[in-house]
Amino acid sequence: MQKALYPLFILLMTSLPVQMARADSYSDALNSFHNAGESAAFFGKAYGYALFPTVGKGGIGIGGAHGKGRVYTQGRHVGNTSMTQVTIGFQLGGQAFSQIIFFEDQQAFREFASGNFEFSAQATAVVITVGVSAEANTGGGAAAGASGGSKNAKTVHGGYRKGMAIFTIAKGGLMYEATLGGQKFEYLPL
Repeated sequence: MQKALYPLFILLMTSLPVQMARADSYSDALNSFHNAGESAAFFGKAYGYALFPTVGKGGIGIGGAHGKGRVYTQGRHVGNTSMTQVTIGFQLGGQAFSQIIFFEDQQAFREFASGNFEFSAQATAVVITVGVSAEANTGGGAAAGASGGSKNAKTVHGGYRKGMAIFTIAKGGLMYEATLGGQKFEYLPL
């Protein structure tokens, strides 16, 4: 990456999540997932979930994503979490999305909460479509998104994998990528 592009990359990575977070809240993100197809059914069956109202993602050659969230078990806020992702490969642009990770049982929650938890590049997320969206996964891949109203969101498909199910809703931005990476989470109990 050219040195002249570093300031642009840093500005994009730091300002996108802050700007998007101002217009969003945990209750808005939670309502979006409650009203979105299959993800709604997980609330009644899951042991708990981690909710990230806004994750900002951007890159020019080297990219990253970051977001802060809350962790709930059996309806109670039990801790806070943060997600960081670093990706390498062809990528250009920036986007923001909401993400929720459902824990199938207490064991899956314990694994997530055990300290530093990491999803490999192969862990995929179900994209909840709102207006126009293509494909997304936690490790990168061909993707494009557009913002829209979350009241008409619908889920493409879903299910638990290794005790966890991940859903995302594109909030805005446009990103093209063919990358490798993974998501790392830190959990802090209340």
